[in-house]
Amino acid sequence: MAGSKIYRFDEVAKHDDAEDCWLIVSGKVYDVSSYMAEHPGGRDVLLSATGKDATVEFDNVGHSSSGRELMDNYCVGTIDSSTLPKDGDRVKPQQAPEGSADRTPEFAMRILQFIAPVMILGFAFVVRHFTK
Repeated sequence: MAGSKIYRFDEVAKHDDAEDCWLIVSGKVYDVSSYMAEHPGGRDVLLSATGKDATVEFDNVGHSSSGRELMDNYCVGTIDSSTLPKDGDRVKPQQAPEGSADRTPEFAMRILQFIAPVMILGFAFVVRHFTK
């Protein structure tokens, strides 16, 4: 294990964005900031696991053994389990609703994919109507 420092929950919970993302899994603290772009599930999956003990979510995904081994590269210490919130509690600073910021370009593209053909058909209709 790379880190042997013991962190309080409130210290770890502060690291909750794409540039500074720490996770708690199985009693260990991981700084996955440099792994965000490479994560197969995308950065939103990692960001949604901040501010809580993400052990259950991690185990439910069914990570491969190589994925579990890769985690050792990002371990910065262990969590002081006495500082973890009770089950169901979650400390999460204000963050945009899931997917709202990331889906804006996708939404715009879908609108354009609909509007562009309609506009072309409308233009063709106008040209044909006035050139008779």
